[in-house]
This record gives sequence, structure tokens and C-alpha cells, in this order.
Amino acid sequence: MTSVSAPPADSPTTLSTAAVPAARPGRLAALDAWRGLTVGLMLLVNNVALGSLTPAQLQHAPWGGGITLTDLVFPWFLFCAGVAIPFSLAGAQRGGLRGWALAGRLASRAALLFGVGCLLTSAVAGRPVLSLGVLQLIALASLVGGLTGGWPIWTRLAFALALLLGYGGLITHAPLPDGTVGVFEEERNVIGALNSAVLGPLGLRGLLSVVPTSALVVLGGVVGELVRRDRSAPADARLPAPRTLLVLGTLLTLLGWAWSAELEFNKTVWTPSYILFSAGLATLGILALYVLADRRGRGHWLAPLTWAGRNALFAYAVPILVKTWILQGWQVNWTGQLQTLQAAFLTLARTHLGLWWGGWAYTLGYIGAVWLALWWMARRGIVWKL
Repeated sequence: MTSVSAPPADSPTTLSTAAVPAARPGRLAALDAWRGLTVGLMLLVNNVALGSLTPAQLQHAPWGGGITLTDLVFPWFLFCAGVAIPFSLAGAQRGGLRGWALAGRLASRAALLFGVGCLLTSAVAGRPVLSLGVLQLIALASLVGGLTGGWPIWTRLAFALALLLGYGGLITHAPLPDGTVGVFEEERNVIGALNSAVLGPLGLRGLLSVVPTSALVVLGGVVGELVRRDRSAPADARLPAPRTLLVLGTLLTLLGWAWSAELEFNKTVWTPSYILFSAGLATLGILALYVLADRRGRGHWLAPLTWAGRNALFAYAVPILVKTWILQGWQVNWTGQLQTLQAAFLTLARTHLGLWWGGWAYTLGYIGAVWLALWWMARRGIVWKL
């Protein structure tokens, strides 16, 4: 699976949210729209049916091959989870939750999302599976982002950078089992070695990914905090959030690009350069939508995206189950031979339209069906959330 999302205070020890002022009511259209855009990309790259004609940008980059649009989908979901955290914490404060009660709420939501992820993974596998999948990773990283959500902004930025420096240092300076240091190859790298020798046998393969992905969620939380404060300020005293976000997004993007010269972009290992570059682009994207939709009041232009953004959990989980249980589970004889429903649709489309246009017809038809369901849910005010 390529991607996902489901979004789920001054002392780090007391978890106080006292420094978090009440948020302005109403949803952040920019976040819903950006998350909806990411949902659309997720559905596209996970269901593209072009075979050998698939463009490189709709595939994961090979090891050492840089970064593609497909590689950005999962980190953008994680970033969106971080952006939502300040608004969730402000809501918790209004409800009287603070200190350890708040920590308990964050932990319970993380456990619930982790459990949903395990159920989804098990449903696809057809057997019980306890692993670190997409939703599970979002749950753990969001827990870290939530527990640090009341820290001052500069402290959070420093914490995220420290996580990335420590993780990057582990990759470049920790020795492999054979004693070599600084090797970063697909079959020989420290993270892979630790997964195989230590974490894998314990059923915890991929647990180290929580470190860089937590940094990504924390960075998203910083962006969310800047936007939340801007929205909470009186109309005649608006903060310079757009300018700050422009600087932050540009710096993160450039820092990630510069770091890639030493430690390349890599989704499999979640390298620091990949994290920073993804966070920077997401910051700039959310900034553009924030200015358009929330500051200038033109959010109605983004309505189709917000349908998906508000129901990201549905848009992620249900299409997976439909594909696994129905499209790949049911068999029909539409083409003169018994084949899965998915294969039959593809055969009919490619027979009449060719590999390229037939593949696009299937892919866009699938996405269109999901979007129709999202539109119906939006019309009736139905939102899946944890």
C-alpha cells in the first residue's frame, strides 16, 4: 500500500494545554482540501492500470532514483495528521481535558486507530496480522505529535530536527553486522539490518520508522499551530502566518534537497531528506489553499476536494476492502472465461479502448465511484472519524 490518512500541552512533562488559546470555530478548508487532494493521489497511484505504460511519477522511485509524486502521498497524509493536532488540542481544552486526562485521550485514540489498521491489514491478508501498516504508523507518529503539541513552536522544531539528526546519524554512522560504516544500499543498510535481525523476529519490523515520521507529524503540528493562531486573531490583527509559512515551507524544502546530497531521498527508509522535502512541499501547498479558501473565502471552489478530506478514513479503508473482497474476490464470465471482476473490467476496457485509454477508463472509473460515495456522504453530513 502506498499511502493513507486518518487524523486522529506548556510543559512536556505535564502535558498542559494552558498556553493554547481557543480556536476559531469552523473547519480549516485548506486542510480538508489538501487532505482530499492527497486522497485523490492515493487512489490514483494505488489503482493505476496502465501496465508497462505507467508513467514514472505514478510509481515509487527505485532505490537511488530520487523522489516521485507517488512517494509524496504517504508523508503528506502524515503531515495532515500533524496539522490537525493543534485544532484537536484546542477542542480538548474547551472540553476541559488537560494533563494526564488529555494524554489518556491521545493514547486511546492512537490505540483505536492502530487497531483499525490491524483489522484492515488482517482483512486483506485473510488471517490475523499484527504489524506496522499505514494506519498503525500514523497512529504512533500522531501520538508523539499530540503529546508534544503544547510545546512552544521553537521547541517543537528543535525536537523534530533532533529526531531527524539522530535517525540520520544512525543510518550514516552505525556499523553494519560486518563492521562496515556508512553503507546505504538497498540490501545493505543499518535500518534494514536492524529490522531483519532485531525487530523482525519480534513482529516489530518497521518500528524505527516511527522516529522520522514523528518528526514529520510534529512539523505538521507547527504549521497547524501557526494557522490556528492566525485564524483565532481578530480580523484587524491578523498574524503574518502566510509569510511565516512561506519562509518555513521554502526552508524545509531547500534543507531536504540539500540533505539529499549526503543521504538521498528514500521512502523505504524514510530518510531525513525525504521527510523535510515532503514537509516543505506540503507546507507550501497548504499555504496556497489557506490563502485561497480560508483567507479569501473561496473555499467553495475546493468542495470536491473537501468531500474526500473530511472522510479520509473512509476513502482509504473502504476502497481497499471493496477491491480485495469484491473486485478481486468475485468471479464472473463476462468475457468468455471465468475471471475476477477486476480482471473482467480491465479486459473489457482494454479490448474496446486499448491498453492506455482502457487503463485510464478503469482507473478513473474506480476513482469516480469512490468520489460519488464521498459526495453522497458530504450531502448527508456523514463523517467517519475516530
